[in-house]
Order: sequence, then C-alpha cells, then structure tokens
Amino acid sequence: QVQFVESGGGLAQPGGSLRLSCVASGIMFRIYAMGWYRQAPGKQRELVAAITSRGSTNYADSVKGRFTISRDNAKNTVSLQMNSLKSEDTAVYYCNFGGAPTSSWGPGTQVTVSS
Repeated sequence: QVQFVESGGGLAQPGGSLRLSCVASGIMFRIYAMGWYRQAPGKQRELVAAITSRGSTNYADSVKGRFTISRDNAKNTVSLQMNSLKSEDTAVYYCNFGGAPTSSWGPGTQVTVSS
C-alpha cells in the first residue's frame, strides 16, 4: 500500500525559505509523476507543483519562480524548495501522485509564514 511521509515544515518569516521532503513507500516510485499539494484553512486542497517521471516540472501560477520541485528516485523522495515565502503560502503541505492523487494522503507538514 502506498504511503507518503512529509517533513521539513515550520515557521518562516516573509521572504524566507523552507525545504520540504516527502518519502514514498509501497510503490515503484520512479515511474510515477509526483506532486506537492497544499491546503490552507477554509480552502480546498490545491496542486502547487508537479514533476513527471522524466523530471519535467509544472507549477501553479501563485508559486512559479519561487518554488522548485525535484526528485531523487534512488531515495524515493520528492522535495519542494520554497523561497521568497509569503503569508499566503501558509498551509499544510502534502505530497501525492502528480495530477491524480490517491486517497492515501500522508499527515502533511505545516508551513507557517509570519513575522
């Protein structure tokens, strides 16, 4: 059964940076597109970044130029480097399959951007 475990969240000041990581298990990781999603209080979960099995990336307009998604197939890990953070980036961040998420969501990692 697929399992995702996210880490790396925390408190950052506006303009600061954080790096999130997600380890996937129970799947042949390298063949899947992966994505980072976020859910802010009172809002629906949204896809913010995705990376294909070949390494092509795509970003939501709200994070384009600030966030970078990457993957390490040897470690079954997908990462999200977040720079120039804004208060509106505050949310719980999750990883899952890119574009077609499974219902097996991990616990997520909280990102709070505040001065």
